Amino acid sequence: MASDLIHDVFSGERNLTTKERTISVVLGLGLAAAAAQPRPNKFLSLAALVAGSLLAIRGATGHCAAKSLMSGGSHTPARI
Repeated sequence: MASDLIHDVFSGERNLTTKERTISVVLGLGLAAAAAQPRPNKFLSLAALVAGSLLAIRGATGHCAAKSLMSGGSHTPARI
């Protein structure tokens, strides 16, 4: 089950343009860096860190499962 989820996130055909990938990596790393600063609300910092990490991974791999599903790609998500 977990391996299917990891496979969905880190594999698949590239469906992002170079511009989309660059923007995702830059925004993701910026958001993760901003979340690393000490803040009073630890939950929001954690949420920003997770979101930034996911954006950076999306840009680094060049694959976005959500975009694939919306465009009717042949990639099928894992069943949980």
